[in-house]
Amino acid sequence: MLRNPPVAPTRAVPAPPYRSRLLRHESRMAYAFITPAMGLFLIFTLLPAVFALFLSFTNYDILSPIKWVGLANYERLLTDDLFRRGVLNVAYYALLYVPLMIALSLSLGLALNRKRPGMALFRTLFYLPAVTSSIAAATVWTWMFQKDYGVVNQALDVVGIRGPNWLASSDSAMYAIVIVTLWQGLGSNIIIYLAGLSGVPTFLYEAAALDGASPWQQFCYITVPALRTTTFFVVFMSLIGAFQLFDQAYVMTQGGPGYATTTAVYQIYSNGFTQLRMGYASAQAFVLAVAILCVSLISMRLNRDSGLG
Repeated sequence: MLRNPPVAPTRAVPAPPYRSRLLRHESRMAYAFITPAMGLFLIFTLLPAVFALFLSFTNYDILSPIKWVGLANYERLLTDDLFRRGVLNVAYYALLYVPLMIALSLSLGLALNRKRPGMALFRTLFYLPAVTSSIAAATVWTWMFQKDYGVVNQALDVVGIRGPNWLASSDSAMYAIVIVTLWQGLGSNIIIYLAGLSGVPTFLYEAAALDGASPWQQFCYITVPALRTTTFFVVFMSLIGAFQLFDQAYVMTQGGPGYATTTAVYQIYSNGFTQLRMGYASAQAFVLAVAILCVSLISMRLNRDSGLG
Protein backbone atom coordinates (compact mmCIF):
# COMPACT_ATOMS: atom_id res chain seq x y z
CA MET A 1 0.00 0.00 0.00
CA LEU A 2 1.34 3.36 -0.98
CA ARG A 3 1.56 5.94 1.73
CA ASN A 4 2.06 9.62 1.43
CA PRO A 5 5.47 10.66 2.64
CA PRO A 6 5.46 12.60 5.89
CA VAL A 7 5.22 16.32 5.45
CA ALA A 8 7.92 18.31 7.10
CA PRO A 9 6.66 20.94 9.55
CA THR A 10 6.60 24.41 8.06
CA ARG A 11 7.70 27.58 9.70
CA ALA A 12 6.19 30.97 9.23
CA VAL A 13 8.25 32.99 6.86
CA PRO A 14 9.36 36.12 8.68
CA ALA A 15 8.38 39.38 7.09
CA PRO A 16 11.18 41.09 5.22
CA PRO A 17 12.98 43.74 7.26
CA TYR A 18 11.79 46.55 4.99
CA ARG A 19 8.16 45.46 5.48
CA SER A 20 8.51 45.44 9.27
CA ARG A 21 10.01 48.91 9.16
CA LEU A 22 7.14 50.08 6.96
CA LEU A 23 4.52 48.69 9.36
CA ARG A 24 6.22 50.34 12.33
CA HIS A 25 6.38 53.62 10.44
CA GLU A 26 2.68 53.41 9.55
CA SER A 27 1.80 52.65 13.19
CA ARG A 28 3.79 55.63 14.41
CA MET A 29 2.14 57.88 11.84
CA ALA A 30 -1.31 56.61 12.85
CA TYR A 31 -0.64 57.34 16.51
CA ALA A 32 0.77 60.75 15.59
CA PHE A 33 -2.43 61.63 13.71
CA ILE A 34 -4.84 60.50 16.44
CA THR A 35 -2.87 61.89 19.38
CA PRO A 36 -4.09 65.52 19.02
CA ALA A 37 -7.72 64.42 18.78
CA MET A 38 -7.36 62.04 21.70
CA GLY A 39 -5.63 64.75 23.72
CA LEU A 40 -8.46 67.21 23.09
CA PHE A 41 -11.02 64.53 23.95
CA LEU A 42 -9.18 63.75 27.18
CA ILE A 43 -8.82 67.39 28.23
CA PHE A 44 -12.20 68.77 27.22
CA THR A 45 -14.52 65.75 27.51
CA LEU A 46 -13.29 62.83 29.58
CA LEU A 47 -11.60 64.69 32.45
CA PRO A 48 -14.49 67.19 32.90
CA ALA A 49 -16.97 64.28 32.87
CA VAL A 50 -15.00 62.43 35.55
CA PHE A 51 -14.72 65.60 37.64
CA ALA A 52 -18.45 66.26 37.26
CA LEU A 53 -19.16 62.71 38.42
CA PHE A 54 -17.03 63.40 41.49
CA LEU A 55 -18.87 66.69 42.12
CA SER A 56 -22.22 64.88 42.02
CA PHE A 57 -21.25 63.26 45.33
CA THR A 58 -20.39 66.60 46.96
CA ASN A 59 -22.15 69.79 48.02
CA TYR A 60 -19.87 71.99 45.89
CA ASP A 61 -21.30 75.50 45.39
CA ILE A 62 -18.20 77.43 44.18
CA LEU A 63 -18.19 79.64 47.29
CA SER A 64 -17.49 77.07 49.99
CA PRO A 65 -15.02 74.16 50.29
CA ILE A 66 -15.99 70.85 48.73
CA LYS A 67 -17.67 68.47 51.17
CA TRP A 68 -18.40 64.82 50.41
CA VAL A 69 -22.12 64.02 50.82
CA GLY A 70 -22.29 60.61 49.17
CA LEU A 71 -25.65 59.81 47.57
CA ALA A 72 -27.46 62.74 49.18
CA ASN A 73 -27.82 64.61 45.87
CA TYR A 74 -29.29 61.56 44.15
CA GLU A 75 -31.66 60.93 47.05
CA ARG A 76 -32.79 64.53 46.81
CA LEU A 77 -33.61 64.03 43.14
CA LEU A 78 -36.18 61.40 44.08
CA THR A 79 -38.21 64.01 45.97
CA ASP A 80 -37.49 67.04 43.77
CA ASP A 81 -40.88 68.01 42.34
CA LEU A 82 -39.36 70.65 40.08
CA PHE A 83 -36.96 68.21 38.42
CA ARG A 84 -39.80 65.72 38.04
CA ARG A 85 -41.86 68.47 36.41
CA GLY A 86 -39.01 69.12 33.99
CA VAL A 87 -38.85 65.44 33.03
CA LEU A 88 -42.62 65.33 32.47
CA ASN A 89 -42.41 68.46 30.33
CA VAL A 90 -39.73 66.80 28.22
CA ALA A 91 -41.93 63.72 27.80
CA TYR A 92 -44.88 65.90 26.77
CA TYR A 93 -42.68 67.82 24.35
CA ALA A 94 -41.41 64.57 22.82
CA LEU A 95 -44.97 63.27 22.35
CA LEU A 96 -45.77 66.40 20.36
CA TYR A 97 -42.48 66.90 18.58
CA VAL A 98 -41.45 63.44 17.38
CA PRO A 99 -44.66 62.43 15.50
CA LEU A 100 -44.96 65.87 13.92
CA MET A 101 -41.32 65.80 12.87
CA ILE A 102 -41.71 62.39 11.25
CA ALA A 103 -44.89 63.36 9.40
CA LEU A 104 -43.66 66.74 8.17
CA SER A 105 -40.13 65.74 7.22
CA LEU A 106 -41.31 62.63 5.36
CA SER A 107 -44.06 64.54 3.55
CA LEU A 108 -41.73 67.33 2.50
CA GLY A 109 -39.03 64.82 1.58
CA LEU A 110 -41.48 63.08 -0.75
CA ALA A 111 -42.53 66.41 -2.24
CA LEU A 112 -38.93 67.48 -2.86
CA ASN A 113 -37.88 64.09 -4.25
CA ARG A 114 -38.93 65.07 -7.74
CA LYS A 115 -36.93 66.03 -10.80
CA ARG A 116 -38.51 69.39 -11.45
CA PRO A 117 -37.07 72.87 -11.95
CA GLY A 118 -36.40 74.71 -8.70
CA MET A 119 -36.23 71.67 -6.43
CA ALA A 120 -32.60 72.36 -5.51
CA LEU A 121 -33.56 75.88 -4.44
CA PHE A 122 -36.42 74.61 -2.27
CA ARG A 123 -34.16 72.02 -0.65
CA THR A 124 -31.68 74.77 0.20
CA LEU A 125 -34.39 77.02 1.63
CA PHE A 126 -35.74 74.26 3.84
CA TYR A 127 -32.24 73.47 5.10
CA LEU A 128 -31.28 77.05 5.97
CA PRO A 129 -32.96 77.03 9.43
CA ALA A 130 -30.84 74.02 10.39
CA VAL A 131 -27.64 76.09 10.10
CA THR A 132 -29.11 79.08 11.92
CA SER A 133 -28.08 79.75 15.51
CA SER A 134 -30.77 78.38 17.81
CA ILE A 135 -30.38 81.38 20.13
CA ALA A 136 -30.82 83.86 17.28
CA ALA A 137 -33.76 81.92 15.86
CA ALA A 138 -35.46 81.72 19.26
CA THR A 139 -35.01 85.48 19.73
CA VAL A 140 -36.66 86.24 16.39
CA TRP A 141 -39.51 83.82 17.08
CA THR A 142 -40.06 85.45 20.47
CA TRP A 143 -40.94 88.67 18.68
CA MET A 144 -43.06 86.81 16.14
CA PHE A 145 -45.11 85.21 18.94
CA GLN A 146 -45.92 88.52 20.67
CA LYS A 147 -49.64 88.77 21.33
CA ASP A 148 -50.50 92.20 19.91
CA TYR A 149 -47.92 92.89 17.20
CA GLY A 150 -46.41 89.49 16.46
CA VAL A 151 -46.48 88.15 12.92
CA VAL A 152 -48.04 84.84 13.97
CA ASN A 153 -51.14 86.39 15.57
CA GLN A 154 -51.47 88.92 12.76
CA ALA A 155 -51.53 86.05 10.26
CA LEU A 156 -54.18 84.29 12.35
CA ASP A 157 -56.25 87.48 12.46
CA VAL A 158 -56.34 87.51 8.66
CA VAL A 159 -58.23 84.20 8.66
CA GLY A 160 -60.47 85.23 11.55
CA ILE A 161 -58.68 83.39 14.37
CA ARG A 162 -57.82 85.22 17.57
CA GLY A 163 -54.30 84.19 18.50
CA PRO A 164 -53.39 83.35 22.10
CA ASN A 165 -50.76 85.03 24.23
CA TRP A 166 -48.34 82.35 23.16
CA LEU A 167 -45.43 82.78 25.54
CA ALA A 168 -47.32 84.12 28.55
CA SER A 169 -49.84 81.29 28.79
CA SER A 170 -49.01 77.90 30.25
CA ASP A 171 -51.47 76.36 27.78
CA SER A 172 -49.68 77.55 24.64
CA ALA A 173 -46.03 78.14 25.60
CA MET A 174 -44.97 74.56 24.92
CA TYR A 175 -46.75 74.63 21.55
CA ALA A 176 -44.71 77.69 20.60
CA ILE A 177 -41.48 75.89 21.47
CA VAL A 178 -42.57 72.85 19.44
CA ILE A 179 -43.24 75.08 16.42
CA VAL A 180 -39.81 76.70 16.66
CA THR A 181 -37.92 73.43 17.07
CA LEU A 182 -39.88 71.86 14.21
CA TRP A 183 -39.02 74.80 11.97
CA GLN A 184 -35.35 74.51 12.83
CA GLY A 185 -35.05 70.73 12.73
CA LEU A 186 -37.04 69.97 9.58
CA GLY A 187 -34.22 70.72 7.15
CA SER A 188 -31.83 68.10 8.50
CA ASN A 189 -34.45 65.37 8.60
CA ILE A 190 -35.69 66.23 5.11
CA ILE A 191 -32.15 65.69 3.84
CA ILE A 192 -32.00 62.36 5.69
CA TYR A 193 -35.27 61.23 4.12
CA LEU A 194 -34.12 62.38 0.68
CA ALA A 195 -31.03 60.22 1.10
CA GLY A 196 -33.24 57.29 2.08
CA LEU A 197 -35.59 57.84 -0.85
CA SER A 198 -32.68 57.88 -3.28
CA GLY A 199 -32.01 54.26 -2.34
CA VAL A 200 -35.53 53.03 -3.18
CA PRO A 201 -35.46 51.40 -6.66
CA THR A 202 -37.76 53.18 -9.11
CA PHE A 203 -38.69 49.93 -10.81
CA LEU A 204 -40.68 48.96 -7.71
CA TYR A 205 -43.00 51.92 -8.26
CA GLU A 206 -43.19 51.21 -11.99
CA ALA A 207 -44.12 47.59 -11.37
CA ALA A 208 -46.69 48.58 -8.76
CA ALA A 209 -48.23 51.13 -11.13
CA LEU A 210 -48.51 48.47 -13.85
CA ASP A 211 -50.30 46.24 -11.33
CA GLY A 212 -52.81 49.02 -10.68
CA ALA A 213 -51.54 50.17 -7.28
CA SER A 214 -52.65 53.66 -6.29
CA PRO A 215 -50.13 56.28 -5.09
CA TRP A 216 -51.31 55.71 -1.52
CA GLN A 217 -50.80 51.95 -1.85
CA GLN A 218 -47.32 52.54 -3.28
CA PHE A 219 -46.54 54.76 -0.31
CA CYS A 220 -47.81 52.23 2.25
CA TYR A 221 -46.32 49.08 0.73
CA ILE A 222 -43.12 50.37 -0.89
CA THR A 223 -42.01 53.71 0.54
CA VAL A 224 -42.75 53.13 4.22
CA PRO A 225 -41.09 49.67 4.44
CA ALA A 226 -38.08 50.90 2.45
CA LEU A 227 -37.62 53.84 4.83
CA ARG A 228 -37.91 51.88 8.09
CA THR A 229 -34.23 52.29 8.92
CA THR A 230 -34.31 55.99 8.03
CA THR A 231 -37.42 56.58 10.11
CA PHE A 232 -35.90 54.72 13.03
CA PHE A 233 -32.84 56.97 12.87
CA VAL A 234 -34.97 60.13 12.72
CA VAL A 235 -37.06 58.99 15.70
CA PHE A 236 -33.93 58.14 17.68
CA MET A 237 -32.23 61.47 17.00
CA SER A 238 -35.45 63.39 17.70
CA LEU A 239 -35.80 61.70 21.09
CA ILE A 240 -32.21 62.56 21.98
CA GLY A 241 -32.87 66.15 20.91
CA ALA A 242 -35.98 66.26 23.10
CA PHE A 243 -33.96 65.20 26.14
CA GLN A 244 -31.51 68.04 25.44
CA LEU A 245 -34.08 70.80 24.87
CA PHE A 246 -32.76 74.01 26.40
CA ASP A 247 -32.05 76.95 24.07
CA GLN A 248 -35.64 77.71 23.10
CA ALA A 249 -36.97 77.29 26.65
CA TYR A 250 -34.23 79.56 27.98
CA VAL A 251 -34.60 82.36 25.43
CA MET A 252 -38.36 82.34 24.82
CA THR A 253 -39.90 81.55 28.21
CA GLN A 254 -37.13 81.12 30.82
CA GLY A 255 -38.84 77.88 31.79
CA GLY A 256 -42.19 79.55 32.42
CA PRO A 257 -44.88 80.49 32.70
CA GLY A 258 -45.46 78.54 35.90
CA TYR A 259 -42.72 76.02 35.00
CA ALA A 260 -44.76 74.96 31.96
CA THR A 261 -41.66 74.85 29.75
CA THR A 262 -38.93 74.06 32.25
CA THR A 263 -36.89 71.07 31.09
CA ALA A 264 -34.34 68.75 32.63
CA VAL A 265 -31.44 70.64 31.02
CA TYR A 266 -32.93 73.97 32.09
CA GLN A 267 -33.05 72.68 35.65
CA ILE A 268 -29.39 71.66 35.42
CA TYR A 269 -28.48 75.13 34.16
CA SER A 270 -30.58 76.86 36.83
CA ASN A 271 -29.12 74.85 39.69
CA GLY A 272 -25.56 75.01 38.43
CA PHE A 273 -25.15 78.56 37.13
CA THR A 274 -27.95 80.54 38.78
CA GLN A 275 -28.11 78.99 42.25
CA LEU A 276 -24.46 77.79 42.13
CA ARG A 277 -25.36 74.32 43.39
CA MET A 278 -22.79 72.60 41.21
CA GLY A 279 -22.89 69.31 43.10
CA TYR A 280 -26.64 68.93 42.75
CA ALA A 281 -26.56 70.06 39.11
CA SER A 282 -23.90 67.44 38.38
CA ALA A 283 -26.12 64.74 39.87
CA GLN A 284 -29.00 65.89 37.67
CA ALA A 285 -26.72 65.86 34.63
CA PHE A 286 -25.63 62.28 35.25
CA VAL A 287 -29.20 61.11 35.76
CA LEU A 288 -30.06 62.70 32.41
CA ALA A 289 -27.01 61.09 30.80
CA VAL A 290 -28.05 57.67 32.12
CA ALA A 291 -31.58 58.24 30.76
CA ILE A 292 -30.19 59.09 27.31
CA LEU A 293 -27.92 56.04 27.47
CA CYS A 294 -30.88 53.80 28.33
CA VAL A 295 -32.90 55.19 25.43
CA SER A 296 -29.92 54.59 23.13
CA LEU A 297 -29.47 50.99 24.28
CA ILE A 298 -33.19 50.23 24.00
CA SER A 299 -33.28 51.78 20.53
CA MET A 300 -30.29 49.74 19.35
CA ARG A 301 -31.86 46.58 20.77
CA LEU A 302 -35.14 47.26 18.99
CA ASN A 303 -33.21 48.06 15.84
CA ARG A 304 -31.38 44.73 16.01
CA ASP A 305 -34.45 42.66 16.94
CA SER A 306 -36.50 44.12 14.10
CA GLY A 307 -33.80 43.33 11.58
CA LEU A 308 -33.19 46.96 10.67
CA GLY A 309 -29.57 47.06 11.73
